[in-house]
Amino acid sequence: MARRNKILVPEAREGLDKLKAKVTKANDPSEAKFESAEEQGIQLNQGYNGNIKAKDAGRIGGKIGGSMVKEMIEMAKKQMRDKDK
Repeated sequence: MARRNKILVPEAREGLDKLKAKVTKANDPSEAKFESAEEQGIQLNQGYNGNIKAKDAGRIGGKIGGSMVKEMIEMAKKQMRDKDK
């Protein structure tokens, strides 16, 4: 399956980084993957991590991405509720 890791709207990078930090409860978006890995008991180091299994890498990224989507849905629901008031 082909993956598109490039965001479609480059100006959204800052907002996505803030959302990533929020859902992972990390102080810095670049630390989000380490927080997620630690929560799941996966050894992830600064720098090269080519030795981890693809399954573990997917669990780390999937948890972050899934949490981001869930949060965006909640934000959209809230925005629609507020619009109806």
